[in-house]
Amino acid sequence: MSNVFYLSIGRRKSGIARTRVVASGNGKIIINNKTVDEYFGGLERLKKIALKPLGVWGEGAKSYDFFVNVNGGGISGQAGAISHSLARTILELNETSKAVLKKEGLLTRDSRMVERKKPGRPKARKRFQFSKR
Repeated sequence: MSNVFYLSIGRRKSGIARTRVVASGNGKIIINNKTVDEYFGGLERLKKIALKPLGVWGEGAKSYDFFVNVNGGGISGQAGAISHSLARTILELNETSKAVLKKEGLLTRDSRMVERKKPGRPKARKRFQFSKR
């Protein structure tokens, strides 16, 4: 993979996605050496989340190849990380798209994380059954 154009990182929950962009491509997107359909299987909702920045950008994505390496977390967090990484990449490739990406909320890192389990409770907020007698 010569002609590497730009590298960017996106994060969501525990997932981290690193995107490499190759100029003079034909618009293909490879995630962990698989196509998008192979990676997400039949999960159309997650595929839509992950590729939203490219849809917002429009026709500009057709002239680049995107190679994404994602790890950590679950499939949902990875889809959000891919989306964040692609949005940051598009911003570097085309500064004029910043307003559109920002309006869609794609440049903001979603800081929500899993709440930790508290001592004396079965889960983070759930409590054991209370008995009066």
